[in-house]
Amino acid sequence: MLDPTLNVDTALFIDPMLLTHSRHPEICGGARRSYETHFDRAIKLLAGSRAKGDTAWRNAERLLSFPEINGTCLGYGTNSVAGSGSGPQATASLMDTARDIVALGITDPDLFAAMALFEEGFGPDRISDMTTNVIVEDLLAFNARILATLDIPLQSHTIQLKNGKRYSAQLPSNPFVRGSGPIILVPTDILRALPIAKDWADISDAASHNSALRSRVNDHIAELWRTRTLKDKDQLKRWAMSDAGAFETVLEMMRGANPKPYDMAGDPIGELVWRRIAEDIAASAPLYIEPLRVPDTAGICEIVERIIAQFRFLIEDRRLSEELYHQNKPRPEKSAQRLFFAVAYAYCKANNIDLTPEADTGNGPVDFKMSIGFAGRVLVEIKLSTNNKLVAGYTKQLKRYRDAEETIAGYYVVLDVGQMGRKHEELVAARNDAALAGQRVSPIEIIDGTRRVSASKL
Repeated sequence: MLDPTLNVDTALFIDPMLLTHSRHPEICGGARRSYETHFDRAIKLLAGSRAKGDTAWRNAERLLSFPEINGTCLGYGTNSVAGSGSGPQATASLMDTARDIVALGITDPDLFAAMALFEEGFGPDRISDMTTNVIVEDLLAFNARILATLDIPLQSHTIQLKNGKRYSAQLPSNPFVRGSGPIILVPTDILRALPIAKDWADISDAASHNSALRSRVNDHIAELWRTRTLKDKDQLKRWAMSDAGAFETVLEMMRGANPKPYDMAGDPIGELVWRRIAEDIAASAPLYIEPLRVPDTAGICEIVERIIAQFRFLIEDRRLSEELYHQNKPRPEKSAQRLFFAVAYAYCKANNIDLTPEADTGNGPVDFKMSIGFAGRVLVEIKLSTNNKLVAGYTKQLKRYRDAEETIAGYYVVLDVGQMGRKHEELVAARNDAALAGQRVSPIEIIDGTRRVSASKL
């Protein structure tokens, strides 16, 4: 099961195509049956509807409304674990497309997952919300069995959804949620970084290795699959909905994809590794920071600069650079940002100082804020040298720094993991131009993030 981060979402998603392969009976049996039963009903109602707004249509609409269930702590939330799920517009769009697919004669419940391949706004969050809503009772049954073996305090929780459904269960409470919301454990073997229905690589590979599928996909569409770009969604949608045979081919492609859950041990996108760092780093590499007597600009900046210097030391001299890579390739930039957040958080906590790092794990900035309020905010941006917009990112940060009165300082930290080229020189030129123009300038810190040879090999 996933050990969730309680105050920020983990960007993993429940993939309905993995339900059958779960090793947990509540999921491979119960959850898959719940999924099929739910969407079988929706399909029959859509097929029986004669006009928008009639009884069958309204009943189908209720079945296809999927508010987010926050207790799983999954998704793209950055500063919290709360979300909104699918709204009326998203549900209306889903209904229209689903009705057209059903009109082709398609009755396969997986048609709703397949829609994510070409339906705008139907992203991983919505696939996961959709699946969670449908299998929530089976997830709660899984929780009841697992929690009975764990020494964890439980409370009675009622999960009230916006669509009127209510569920009651004994679950752990999340102290970071107002009113102590529930924590719903999720099996790791149904989680992916990107659901199969959004992973064009897996689907196009499945088609390329299946001669029967290859013969049913014309050359033009096959090329669209190979490009794996979102700009071709409209063309793919026109092809997929041209007749029942085309849509059934899409479903076969999805089922032929390799249904592997997320690699929790290797953690290729760095969703989990930063938590281990946050727990261990202060003890393994202690740093004493004298608390501020007066939270003035100079004092705040000095603490942030000491944390950046310690981050450099850990990366360059203590082989923390290893955590920037997975299978010899750099992890995504977001992973590096969370790694810095983990280091900063660990040292603030260990030194009992009133400087709190707040990670914006979606877009890059890491803010530091004094506990006295919004004033005293320091912006730190973490970027990888592989970022094609590295220089543009610096100039944008300068503008934010100029325009945001509440920001007292900004630092631009670049981890060199390769492909730096002339970006360093261009960054320096941008900084110098800003200084000559009389603008406030963010210091640039370049940290060598290349992999180090272990001591035994020196």
